[in-house]
Amino acid sequence: MVSLHVRSNYSLLEGVITLDDLIMAAKNAGLSHVALTDRNGIYGTIQFYKKAAEEGLKPVIGALIDEPSDPATYAIMIAANRKGYSDICRIITSRKLKEDFSLFTLLKNRFENIHIITPSAKLLKEAGPADNIYAELIATGGKNQRTRDLYDFAVNNGFKYVPTAPVFFLRQEDYLLHRVVTAIKNRSTLASLTENELAPESYRWHDALYLRKIWGKIPGALKHLNHILNNSDVDLELGRLKFPEYPLPKDETAFSMLWRLSFEGLTKRYRNITTEIINRLKYELEVISELGFCDYFLVVWDIVTEAKRRGMMLLGRGSAGNSLVSYCLGFTEVDPIKYNLYFERFLNKSRSSPPDIDLDFSWRERDEIVKYVFDKYGYDRVAMISTTVTFRARSAFRETAKVFGIPESEVSEYSKFIPWTDARNLPNLPQMFPEAKNLKFDTEPWKSIVSIAARLSAFPRHLSIHPGGIIIAPNPVTDYCALEFASNKGLGLIITQPDMYPIEDLGLVKIDLLSQRSLGVLRDAVGQIDASHTAGSNDVMMAG
Repeated sequence: MVSLHVRSNYSLLEGVITLDDLIMAAKNAGLSHVALTDRNGIYGTIQFYKKAAEEGLKPVIGALIDEPSDPATYAIMIAANRKGYSDICRIITSRKLKEDFSLFTLLKNRFENIHIITPSAKLLKEAGPADNIYAELIATGGKNQRTRDLYDFAVNNGFKYVPTAPVFFLRQEDYLLHRVVTAIKNRSTLASLTENELAPESYRWHDALYLRKIWGKIPGALKHLNHILNNSDVDLELGRLKFPEYPLPKDETAFSMLWRLSFEGLTKRYRNITTEIINRLKYELEVISELGFCDYFLVVWDIVTEAKRRGMMLLGRGSAGNSLVSYCLGFTEVDPIKYNLYFERFLNKSRSSPPDIDLDFSWRERDEIVKYVFDKYGYDRVAMISTTVTFRARSAFRETAKVFGIPESEVSEYSKFIPWTDARNLPNLPQMFPEAKNLKFDTEPWKSIVSIAARLSAFPRHLSIHPGGIIIAPNPVTDYCALEFASNKGLGLIITQPDMYPIEDLGLVKIDLLSQRSLGVLRDAVGQIDASHTAGSNDVMMAG
């Protein structure tokens, strides 16, 4: 028994349930399954999947997709299998990226690998009866007449139906936190929130006995719910690396090409090639091949080669500097033989994680090489990695104070004394930090404000762009995760919904193409020297 209408705090300012609390509540209730259906996203899906499996629960993966013109009209989509998960990722991506997205038009398609549940009779009419389409009978929330009407509609028109109990928060006392988060999302105040903007107070976690009691009143409903649960089995293949495939020349393998390029580079790097150097290069190539990283090295070689062809300055750094292969391919400029650097610090057979090669480019040229990667490997297979911006002490305080109706000037006056620290520390700041000693957090309304703000600690606020992370997938990125526009750039940049760590869990390999101002300054200096030298030479020629 499980609700299929669950919102976590990962839904970016809507639900207020942490994933840990959700998993523990399901486990303590003795449930075998637990579901997560955040709105228009899979932001927390990978973490949820891992945590549920670790606790012996079967994760039910899905998302709530709403109609842009009417967010109250929605469909809950549950993945029946791995293909269904990818289909949901593509649907979310379409919802986020396409201005003409229509849920009504979408449901005309028959998504055989997705269970589709909606409380909208209009959507049901548009989709038509099908084995995988259900009317959602919400058994909590004071909407019993609407639920009865939808039940009658489903029965009379040949639709199956399934009961749900939407969950936005765990405990009744969490309702204020839900109101605060909703007000922050809507950029309003608590006093101005309307009933339609909030989840009903009954949209909290209910125990299994209560749900069986109310759901048992609906003939056949539990049978349909169990059918969905028993036919929802998604294997995300976490930890299995999914490397991009480098487009190889005819009659060449990734290993043979990497071997050839490495030895060609060796002859350029060393005048005196000793047996020690040759053995070291062979050993590194064998390890790279055994770990399955040949294509990855070829992709990085391709990026580096193209950048140098365009006259860009670049610098490889990090543990890649310990690799002779990296040195021979031009990724790095430090001789690992001369300085006795250990390759095992970079790669070894006991390490399953992919190599980490950081490439620095001039801040003026980095976007150009990123565009090359998109053009070369395909806009459907390349994406920038997101980073999840969370609430810290100052932002949590500011946003909470504003929704309580505190004037901006007063909020700013207090905020400047709040140090950069975890939001959980807010109630105790005057005792912890000298600069905060005069803050009157033991008096109202500040006492209530900081108490609520402290609970926003590490809540996702919005998505930004990872400083350098980019992924190149072997198939369309939407096979693995959903995409959306970065919220804080306004440049039309598309990013992954999961951030760096879930992306690594999915096995997608991150390549860091970083922007360095120092390289830009160096490039400018060299350019000015070249220009000055050319001008001086011309003066000498004219004088001669």
